[in-house]
Amino acid sequence: MFGSESSLSMFLNTLTPKFYVALTGTSSLISGLILIFEWWYFRKYGTSFIEQVSVSHLRPLLGGVDNSSPNNSNTSNGDADSSRQSVSECKVWRNPLNLFRGAEYNRYTWVTGREPLTYYDMNLSAQDHQTFFTCDSDHIRPADAIMQKAWRERNPQARISAAHEALELEDCATAYILLAEEEATTIVEAEKLFKQALKVGEGCYRRSQQLQHHGSQYEAQHRRDTNVLVYIKRRLAMCSRKLGRTREAVKMMRDLMKEFPLLSMFNIHENLLESLLELQNYADVQAVLAKYDDISLPKSATICYTAALLKARAVSDKFSPEAASRRGLSTAEMNAVEAIHRAVEFNPHVPKYLLEMKSLILPPEHILKRGDSEAIAYAFFHLQHWKRVEGALNLLHCTWEGTFRMIPYPLEKGHLFYPYPICTETADRELLPTVFHEVSVYPKKELPFFILFTAGLCSFTAMLALLTHQFPELMGVFAKAFLGTLFAPLNFIMEKVESILPSGLWHQLTRI
Repeated sequence: MFGSESSLSMFLNTLTPKFYVALTGTSSLISGLILIFEWWYFRKYGTSFIEQVSVSHLRPLLGGVDNSSPNNSNTSNGDADSSRQSVSECKVWRNPLNLFRGAEYNRYTWVTGREPLTYYDMNLSAQDHQTFFTCDSDHIRPADAIMQKAWRERNPQARISAAHEALELEDCATAYILLAEEEATTIVEAEKLFKQALKVGEGCYRRSQQLQHHGSQYEAQHRRDTNVLVYIKRRLAMCSRKLGRTREAVKMMRDLMKEFPLLSMFNIHENLLESLLELQNYADVQAVLAKYDDISLPKSATICYTAALLKARAVSDKFSPEAASRRGLSTAEMNAVEAIHRAVEFNPHVPKYLLEMKSLILPPEHILKRGDSEAIAYAFFHLQHWKRVEGALNLLHCTWEGTFRMIPYPLEKGHLFYPYPICTETADRELLPTVFHEVSVYPKKELPFFILFTAGLCSFTAMLALLTHQFPELMGVFAKAFLGTLFAPLNFIMEKVESILPSGLWHQLTRI
């Protein structure tokens, strides 16, 4: 026993201060590298790498998950509804106010050198085009057959060349659409091409309308021609809005909604709301909201925040937080504050963009409701309408953060809406260009334990390395004392074991 103690003390005495400097310096370097990797992984994926590995690989090995247990069957069945709700809320939608690629997105790229659209976003658009603009009977008409291949092309120049090739054969509405979207460099050029597309599209629609009941093939063709016609008319209305002919745009949108009332998937009412706000026609805005802000219809940031803007407009010009704190809120002010809280609960990312606490970027072609992508798309077009209403942004600034006191655990329980979906951050990172935009995350995540732990470990070992380098003798004495104290319980246990066991047996065990 005494031999082991003497060998331990001899080993400690042989350690030089340089060894302690090297040991603490190496520990500091390793923990620093782990910290950098953990921080990068957390910024990119929103979770701790060590924590994810522990949950995914170590926990099953330690028996933390038992999928075969019959007791869990009721729980899994009970969670089915909530999981379906999560999937539906995380559905990606076409942005109703999406910009033109050639006339707007590409111009931004030429000026800044940045790509405003992600590959994932453009791939979703390609899928939309194939769904809306093609059908099984496209092989009958050569131009449609070419365009069916064109929508699948990844190279923009190849798509444009295919559209020109289709137009050389015959007039083709979808070819004009592609050229208006991607080749036209101004809204005026795009409008001219859409007018040509409208002329061709209306003829195709009338012909397929007469034949739609002659078979499933004709029915599919009529459905495709309907989608094409609605798309053309909507984009023409958007061209009029962008060129300053707002009243004309409103009329075109109203006519389109009357002609095709069942095509709510295009969300044309959101285009109409924005145009009516531009005209400051608030009575008509309220009428549209009364129709679409219904409990049975899916909500959007446009619906919720426009309703809040209208109620804020009634009181915002005279609102003062000091006066409100003295006398309390009036009924109209309470209604406005509740509307703001409702809007913020639906999409908590919007206020920072409206209050210009976060910089805007070009909106993507697809959005995730309640996510950062929807907030950008809404604020990009509606910030000017909030600024036009005197005091509206001031009222928003004073009241929006009060929403979070009503929903302290937003991922578990909501107040007026379902709990906030946890999938928004992942989808928004795919939809938004994270190279130059920091995705807004709600609720704000705290730093994982392992990042804090490695940061503390790195700082502590770096401090030890610095002290050992500056005061080698003193730190050597401290290290020996610390190690002696650390091994004292072990020495005490070994002494007790030696006193109980016969000396011969202990000798044999130590030899083994």
